Amino acid sequence: MLSAFVLASIHCVPNAPIRLLQQSTDELAPEKLEGLIGSLAKEVEQRYVFADIALELGAKLRERLYAGAYEGISIETLASRLTTDLHSVHPDKHLHVVPSPPRSETEPLDPPLELAAQERASLAEARRANFGFQKVEILDGNVGYLELRGFVPLAFGRDTAAAAMGFLANVDALIVDLRQNGGGEPSMIQFLSTYFFAEPTHLNSFEWRGREGLEEFWTLPEVPGKRLVEVPIFVLTSRSTFSAAEEFTYNLRNLERATIVGETTGGGAHPGETHEIAGLLTIFIPQGRAINPITKTNWEGVGVEPHVKVAAEKALETARREAARVLAERRSKTAVSR
Repeated sequence: MLSAFVLASIHCVPNAPIRLLQQSTDELAPEKLEGLIGSLAKEVEQRYVFADIALELGAKLRERLYAGAYEGISIETLASRLTTDLHSVHPDKHLHVVPSPPRSETEPLDPPLELAAQERASLAEARRANFGFQKVEILDGNVGYLELRGFVPLAFGRDTAAAAMGFLANVDALIVDLRQNGGGEPSMIQFLSTYFFAEPTHLNSFEWRGREGLEEFWTLPEVPGKRLVEVPIFVLTSRSTFSAAEEFTYNLRNLERATIVGETTGGGAHPGETHEIAGLLTIFIPQGRAINPITKTNWEGVGVEPHVKVAAEKALETARREAARVLAERRSKTAVSR
């Protein structure tokens, strides 16, 4: 479930002269267009998480191809039309097609060198976004505030994540703002969630097409610094909260470890990978599905419902009021017990 800003540089070769490949399908010979759509359909049929639906998706693309729906249009329009056609069969928001990024006019790199260039570009893009950590501060009343714009791979963002959690180590309540978080990678979810639990905790599992059993994600044995085990947590959501950000929210909601404040989230629970087709199109194909250990299901197509439903722009002030109320109740109980 890599987020868009991590994927943005994939397939690019930094610092090379670039040009856009074929801009319109009317420049493609009929057999080349047929090969392009055929290759795309085959990738979907072989990889999409649900094998029966995968066959329906491939059949739809071929049906539209032979009906002439993809002739004489730009690559941008083609990508959009393909996505629409796929969604007409199965409305999976992760499943989408985009034009491939510009390619180098220079001679292509060998695969290992190209992969290394992609990884460097991805790391640089993630670093410029501060590995998703947009803002960390202490609000009035000793309430911590963490705004996350993405969950980057832990290998990229571990030090930044640890520094953020270290800064928040002494807060009395914590607000995690995911209103502009479109997703990411589960290793960062594991790392951050570990700060909220004293004991090993099963967070989520994934079922993958073509693999036996489930891939389980638990809290980690150790994280740097102090854990916030007794600190009340509030997670802010919007309609744009998607994918891995929804997993983080769904996990904490069902573990009864956080109060969710805001809007119902986007509804994407199918992780996958990007695949480039003929240097022209890139498709994200969901190849797995989340299975929560408590609910035995996920948030695909329905999103995560907040405990406190308010417009996204009012979520922060609402969460601050809720945090103040919870902390006041705790202080009152402490005073009575004395």
